[in-house]
Amino acid sequence: MTGIDPDRPVRAVLVGAGHIADAVHMAAITELGPDEIVVDAVVEVDEARGAEFAAKWGVPFSTASLTEALTRRPDLVILCTPPTVHRDQVARCLAAGVTVWCEKPPALSLAEYDDMTSGEREGGPWAPIVFQQRFGSGSRHARDLLRSGALGRPLLAQCQTTWFRDDAYFAAPWRGSFCGDGGPVMALGIHQIDLMLDLLGTEWAEVSAQVVRRARDIETDDVAVAWVRFDDGTLATIANTPLGAAQQSRIRIDAERATVELSHLYGHGNDDWTYTPAPDVDAEEAAGWTNPLPDEHSTHTPQLRAVLADLRAGRRPAATGEDGRRALELVTALYKSALTGRTVARGSIRQGDPFHAALDGGRPVPERRS
Repeated sequence: MTGIDPDRPVRAVLVGAGHIADAVHMAAITELGPDEIVVDAVVEVDEARGAEFAAKWGVPFSTASLTEALTRRPDLVILCTPPTVHRDQVARCLAAGVTVWCEKPPALSLAEYDDMTSGEREGGPWAPIVFQQRFGSGSRHARDLLRSGALGRPLLAQCQTTWFRDDAYFAAPWRGSFCGDGGPVMALGIHQIDLMLDLLGTEWAEVSAQVVRRARDIETDDVAVAWVRFDDGTLATIANTPLGAAQQSRIRIDAERATVELSHLYGHGNDDWTYTPAPDVDAEEAAGWTNPLPDEHSTHTPQLRAVLADLRAGRRPAATGEDGRRALELVTALYKSALTGRTVARGSIRQGDPFHAALDGGRPVPERRS
């Protein structure tokens, strides 16, 4: 794919004019500024809402038709629609030769993801997934330290998403559903899971898990725990629930020479990361682990900036293809393990497996209210 002229802004189409587009994506677009990116059109099935959005943000064209918007030959489509329509919309954008930045959850099954990304090509177009937790300055610095070997080999990782969502939140029929939002692990926990995978930088090998529905009247689980082994021998735990009154997003990695800890809720900055050296590490060396990067929180802005840079350079963005699939495959394997009682290896869920077609593989989640 030929890179985009650096002397002009990237022309984008924004699909979906709901809260995530209005409050989050437009904030990132505005922060980067019109020299970097302009929204040329908005697509919204509710035409009145689309027109209102266009008027508010000065978008010159509004339509209910993605096909019509694609005829304007944008450089980028930003997809802010529910996961139930991602497969069709991503596939249509890629077929039109347009890179599409897709909100999470990327898809509701591996089959959907594989279908929707089959139109990616090595030279573009691509379908990066919104995994913005990777792109804050704190996560970039931690990844560099871990990948460089400065902290020694990772030994143990802990990944925790303990948020609180009440009954009113789940009153929407698509929430807490395997065919709606995918449930709390997919809709809430996938960000920290993806960040853990990115920080460790090695493939996971197998997973064992248990899930249960304890308190919310939903189809999916509301408590999930998994144990993961990685190819390099690192062991990890995953804990996920929407029932945590003391809300926290947390990652801890115990490496040979230091413990790396991240504690935040919906987004992190440099101050949310701590590095505790092992007793035999020289204090001067440990002081060198301080993050030198300007503090940039893990909002959508740094990932969008990276996507635009990749488009201008004509190179594949992060969180596309297999890189964008890893967290979804791990979540799928988590459910297969929990609902079959077996350890599940990476790469073993293929076409024809019921868990390839659906997160729950057609099996019910156990309920334990007592």
